[in-house]
Amino acid sequence: MKIISTRRSQVLAGRIADFLQKPLVDVRWTRFPDGEIYLRTDEISNQMVIVGSLVESDDLIELLLLTDVCNGSEITLVLPYMGYARQDKQFNPGEPLSARIIARTLGSGVNRVITINLHEKTIIPYFGVPTTDLSLAGVMTAAIKNFSYKSPLILGPDIGAANLAHDIGAAGGWESDHLHKVRLSGVEVRIEPKEIPVKGRDVVIVDDIISTGGTQATAAAMLLDQGAASICTVCVHGVLASGAYTHLKSVGINQIISSDTIESACSGYSAARTIVNALNR
Repeated sequence: MKIISTRRSQVLAGRIADFLQKPLVDVRWTRFPDGEIYLRTDEISNQMVIVGSLVESDDLIELLLLTDVCNGSEITLVLPYMGYARQDKQFNPGEPLSARIIARTLGSGVNRVITINLHEKTIIPYFGVPTTDLSLAGVMTAAIKNFSYKSPLILGPDIGAANLAHDIGAAGGWESDHLHKVRLSGVEVRIEPKEIPVKGRDVVIVDDIISTGGTQATAAAMLLDQGAASICTVCVHGVLASGAYTHLKSVGINQIISSDTIESACSGYSAARTIVNALNR
């Protein structure tokens, strides 16, 4: 077995390789004058693990090129973050079902897929190959224990994060709950008031994705108005688009922690061990 990765996921791939004590394949990347991506490697084995998060369109091209260069091997695709997964249905006439075509395309050249905290698990059948969606709830719990909180309140900002909040709360022995969100647009949300005793308490908002940060910022502002002592947010996938980090800090959020499914300065815990456990099963 060898590990190979897109440029975006080199650090996570290196951690996976270290845990497995398997080689991390050297890939030479460049671009042609017209912008096309080119790669070359001479280290393909009969069992390959491709690691790559899909955040931008170039990531998809890199994943497809790696899949082709590994053709003939038994391939496991580790897709830590799957962009386009939130377009899991046609919300308006004339829209593509983006998650379906992306999953079908990526699944067509591999033997197995591993994902992490997919936004919608209903898209799993679209891959067309055995697919395992892993949860980082346990690792998130360990990360929260590193905070200096004696009894934090774990909150999901909406019903979609309720299970994640519950799992983390149960694992840490903490109270958990969730808020009710009404989405007004792609970037604007309204959080409905809810009777949760937050006054004087440390609150940790947990979610699968922070994209623009609108949901977390709106929730944090409401909770601080209700007397919360501090607010931190912990997510799996820190997309942090469109100035999200600055926006979150500006409303009074103390810490913003994400995993290394998307590597950034906010990556405070790793998905590597969870992925390795799945690869060894």
